[in-house]
Amino acid sequence: MRKLIVSTFVTLDGVMQAPGAPEEDPNGGFEHGGWAFGYWDDVVDEAMHASLADPFDLLLGRKTYEIFAAHWPDSEEPAAAPLNNATKYVASTTLTSVEWQNSQLLEGPLADAVNAVKAQGGPEIQVHGSANLIQSLHADGLVDELSVWTFPVILGKGKRLFESGTPAGGLEVIDSKVSPSGVIMTRYRTGAGIKGGSFVQGGR
Repeated sequence: MRKLIVSTFVTLDGVMQAPGAPEEDPNGGFEHGGWAFGYWDDVVDEAMHASLADPFDLLLGRKTYEIFAAHWPDSEEPAAAPLNNATKYVASTTLTSVEWQNSQLLEGPLADAVNAVKAQGGPEIQVHGSANLIQSLHADGLVDELSVWTFPVILGKGKRLFESGTPAGGLEVIDSKVSPSGVIMTRYRTGAGIKGGSFVQGGR
């Protein structure tokens, strides 16, 4: 069974909407698109290239698929080749076809379709963007790891990585480092228990 890894950028208050550009995703009147750009230093850039160096497949929701498909096929950026060459699995109830190379629509209930993909041979499956899809995958217990890069900015509104009602659970830190600009890059393993307890002693 291959791993499904959520890879996402978030603000300190958990917003993941439109980190890359003002026009990326203005849904809901979001006015802060491109908030990650000013914190993109050499360490962040090196980590991004490393995350794309080994073979991977992608699992994308409709909105992120459309954003990626409109940009990466004609891009000459270093990330273009691995993203274009990756197999893309697209979770959508509205799309009837997908034209970006190596893309295919998932069919049937999401959990069944994703479990079938995970059971196939192949590289790890990365989920980029796709806020609504991540919520569903997490609720169904399908996420094995999270690679969360937290940027030192607060936006106050926007699509969040974990919305109210997200199933509770603990995470195990696999790796973590901080870039000079203050981006905290942490990789977590899911499935850990919540380490509860109390600081109150002696019955106080």
